[in-house]
Order: sequence, then C-alpha cells, then structure tokens
Amino acid sequence: MSVVLTVDDSPSMRELVKSTLLRAGFEVRQAEDGASALDIARRESFDLVLADVNMPNMDGISLIRALRAEPNYRHTPILMLTTESLPERKREGKAAGATGWIVKPFDPDQLVATLHRVLR
Repeated sequence: MSVVLTVDDSPSMRELVKSTLLRAGFEVRQAEDGASALDIARRESFDLVLADVNMPNMDGISLIRALRAEPNYRHTPILMLTTESLPERKREGKAAGATGWIVKPFDPDQLVATLHRVLR
C-alpha cells in the first residue's frame, strides 16, 4: 500500500483528497501547510507527496525545494494539486522539482489514475 502525504491549507480540500485516496486503497497522512509537511516528511517516509501551491507559512513551491534537498525525497514523486494554472507557475514548480501539476477542481478518478501512473 502506498503512503501519500497530502498538503493543503483548506480543511475541506484535505478531507476530499483524503476520502478519494482512502477509497482507492492509499494510506494518507495530512498537513495544513508546507512547514508542517516538511516536519512530518523528515520524521516519516512517503511514497508520494500531493501539495497545494498557495499556503501560509511555506508555500508548495518552497516545500518542493526543501523536500528535494532531503536525501529521502530526491526521487519521490511530488504532485501539485492547485487552483494555479498559469504556465509560469507550472514552470516554477517544474524547476523546483515537481513531478506533475493537477488543477483544482479535480476529477477523483483522474487523480487516482495519475497517482497510480506516477507511482509505477
């Protein structure tokens, strides 16, 4: 079973993502911002990180950079799940080390299919 860390400052979005992933058989841990996600990621191991871009304390792009600096997360898939769809933000995410970019609102089946594809 793959373990996913989901990061979003919106409690309702965290719950929606969590329920979607649990139904698909993933194990899920949650964080409300990049700073708490980084703290959790340093203590635990995850197969994939799914993070929002716009969050307080540490945004998603900064989280990617920090995770990529950690030896355990150099090759871990990191997907952005965000309302941000501007090409320059996507380029910034890719430059920081994002594996992929999913725009909200998301289709639950498509999200699960993307995670399975990236984890193969």
